[in-house]
Amino acid sequence: MMTTTTSTPVTLDLDGLTGLLFDDGPDGTYLHGHWRKAVSADLFRYRPGARIEDRWQLAYDRLRALNAELPLSPEWLAGDPRALAALHEWAAVVDGATATVAGIHYNLFLGSVLDDEVSPVREVGEFTSLARVGTFLCTERAHGNDAAALETIARYDRESDGFVLHTPNEGARKYMPNTGPAGGPKTAVVAARLLVDDRDRGVFLFLTPLSDHRGTLPGVTVTMLPERIGSPVDHCVTAFHHVRLPRTALIQGPHGRLLPDGTFTSTVGSSRKRFLHAIGRVAVGKLCMSASTLGGCRAALAAAVRYAYVRHISGAGDGRRVPLAAHRSHHGRLLGCVATAYAMTFLHRAVTAAWTTHRPEERADAERLVAVAKGWITWKSRDITIESRERCGAQGLFPVNGLAEYSANADGAITAEGDNLAIWCKAGAEMIFGQEPAPTTGEATGAEDLTDPRFLRQVLAAAERHWHLAARRDLRGGGAGDDGAGGDRAGGGLSRWNNASDAALALVDAHAVGQAADAFVAACHRVADPATRAALDDLCALFLLGQVDSRSGLLLAGRSLTAGQVGALAGTRRRLVARLAPHLSALAAAFDVPEEHLSSLPMLAAAPAPRT
Repeated sequence: MMTTTTSTPVTLDLDGLTGLLFDDGPDGTYLHGHWRKAVSADLFRYRPGARIEDRWQLAYDRLRALNAELPLSPEWLAGDPRALAALHEWAAVVDGATATVAGIHYNLFLGSVLDDEVSPVREVGEFTSLARVGTFLCTERAHGNDAAALETIARYDRESDGFVLHTPNEGARKYMPNTGPAGGPKTAVVAARLLVDDRDRGVFLFLTPLSDHRGTLPGVTVTMLPERIGSPVDHCVTAFHHVRLPRTALIQGPHGRLLPDGTFTSTVGSSRKRFLHAIGRVAVGKLCMSASTLGGCRAALAAAVRYAYVRHISGAGDGRRVPLAAHRSHHGRLLGCVATAYAMTFLHRAVTAAWTTHRPEERADAERLVAVAKGWITWKSRDITIESRERCGAQGLFPVNGLAEYSANADGAITAEGDNLAIWCKAGAEMIFGQEPAPTTGEATGAEDLTDPRFLRQVLAAAERHWHLAARRDLRGGGAGDDGAGGDRAGGGLSRWNNASDAALALVDAHAVGQAADAFVAACHRVADPATRAALDDLCALFLLGQVDSRSGLLLAGRSLTAGQVGALAGTRRRLVARLAPHLSALAAAFDVPEEHLSSLPMLAAAPAPRT
């Protein structure tokens, strides 16, 4: 292994680091190992020159291969958020499209069907065997983040004791579901407004066959969308023209059921809450979107770090050639990304645990935490994949080298299962008065150690508290007047929110970083090997130092840092990077990206697989 120092680096416990990263609760290590092995098969290698139609089909071929490798049943997978997220984490390493169709089939489709414990038991064998692929139709061309206002209707017909599913206008067409011909026959759960005796009962899901081996079924119109960025999926616009469905099509639950006499009943009062219950699977979808970008960014980093030791360039005028990794301008950026990737991984583990163990009365808080983590992880994943691609220069531009699609796949995750900005706005609005500000901390003395994670975490808590109190103040003080974007002039809700939104979003960001910091520190405490613990503590400090540095002006003004400490941030970071540089290769190798994948990338053909 090439290093950036003349001293012999201390050997890290690489297996211990890998185990720590994939310590994902009960059976977590087994689940990650299982999916890692599954995507190591030849079917998952990149296919240069494949037509887009062939890549659509390949995603479904890979989905069926994963289905054949399930440790237990598809019903088990649909009901286990940890296993679903782990599947996304590894599928996205080799093919974002496979992760996408897997999430739609197992979580949004099959999970929604199985969650219905009110209706008579449905036969799902054709879905669990993938004789029919499941898809999910919610978003409409005119209704994205405001999907509660969607316009597709399902009218109850008392005479036939069934429903008539219809798209009333162009804006109500279902936008971007994978309803194309690739993958074989498909069935969807379709979000539609239930009308009973012309009374709107809110949005429910309806089990709807879309196609068979001959093509789309009568009344179903599917129009292919243009190719989008990222790993290709057969995205379409889908519409329905008076499609008749049996009574059993309605997916029921506490949010609503149709009695045998056609009477509608619900234990949920408002139509909006019924809608949120109907699409409750979207919360697990957010967890899976985070996981997919997490797996992708770690794979991008692993490739970029290995390339940094393969690619040699001229040294500083002495005629020697040195690896890219010898330059601090190169390895320093990669180490910053590695530190953030570790923080993202530990945060995802903590959030997954919180989601899988929350009590019913904690659901709102758990959903908000999942949404906050989804925004932060997917945005940071895009940053890391872009940096990784750039560090590989021209080689990184070629899809065959495995990096070009990761950032575009992150873009897709940023938009999917709730656009990040929209879900952070919702989280921020809830946190302003629904959550207590972080506790106060004392003023800095200047004697504190800038590499101490406990001190750095305390400093970040001060930033979170600042933005929390600022958001409360701004919301209360929202003034009247035109907001400049067509908002209200009377000082109503929109004007007040617009006045507070900047601080609220900064609050959410600071809260996400704080949660990641807590998860990172907790992980450090679980390391037994002294040398590995020391390196991980340094990596944690490097992550926290970057977050403190970006908020240093605010923290200086609030006296959470002294002027001397702010001036020392850059030098402290340099010292941390120097200590960590010999471990860069090992820290990235701990991501355990399958060697079958890395060695198949042409730009890494001459690279060894470092294990120190």
